[in-house]
Amino acid sequence: MSGPVLLVLRFLLALALYAFLAWAFLNLWRDIRQQSALLATRQTPPISLTIAGADRPVQVRHFRQPEITLGRDPACDCPLDEDTISAHHARLSYHHGQWWLEDLDSTNGTLLNQERLSTPTVVISGDVIGCGNTRLTVALAGDMLVPPTQKL
Repeated sequence: MSGPVLLVLRFLLALALYAFLAWAFLNLWRDIRQQSALLATRQTPPISLTIAGADRPVQVRHFRQPEITLGRDPACDCPLDEDTISAHHARLSYHHGQWWLEDLDSTNGTLLNQERLSTPTVVISGDVIGCGNTRLTVALAGDMLVPPTQKL
């Protein structure tokens, strides 16, 4: 083969290589953009806690963040003013499409439906969390508008 033909073939091969790289980077960029848009639209479903204590009126708190700390410390997301509750008593966290409750090594332990919590456990609407003498009733997003007595 002659020199000019080899030069043209090398040029075409380099052009094809750069076209392939441009196509690959364009597809990666589109995929990353699509994934970021998907993650931006994914939100934590709201959760409500109805707090009932022995010496205080019933209070309802609504949350939208993926992690909620319960405890006596005023810096907690849901502060509970009671001496039998640890500073950082328990945590509600949303992951794997469900709300989970875990005890944070509290002194008096955390109860879920009157049973002592030993491992992180999934919570559903109507579950009752016990921290000291305070009871917190869970209401999840889809069930907040329906009173518990009307559920089937």
